[in-house]
Amino acid sequence: MRDLDELKERLRAFARDRDWEQYHSPKNLSMALIVEAAELVEHFQWLTEAQSRALAPESRAAVEQEVADVFIYLVRLADLLGIDLMVAAERKIGLNEKKYPADRVRGSAAKYHAYAPEAPGSVPDDGRDGD
Repeated sequence: MRDLDELKERLRAFARDRDWEQYHSPKNLSMALIVEAAELVEHFQWLTEAQSRALAPESRAAVEQEVADVFIYLVRLADLLGIDLMVAAERKIGLNEKKYPADRVRGSAAKYHAYAPEAPGSVPDDGRDGD
């Protein structure tokens, strides 16, 4: 299965065949997505940056399962809400390109506030406001 529409249909059938549609509300799916994301984070919690990039095969397989769970819940949630993930991602990337112009942000992890054009007389934002 290589097509997002095919995956959405398979997930619809999976829920329908088990009479789980009644449980697949936006609230429940978004909570399930966060639970799975937390399970993904657990695999990296105490690793160094280098260790997180060089997982052992069994760890990588477990991470793959959690990534799949997150993806499945995200696809199901978006489908239920009528959100086209490809369109939404395209829009969001466009917004991020404006918020984080490459010529101004290269090599920095500061929040977008630090790159916003300053209004006359304003104090420049140092990006340390906790956002």
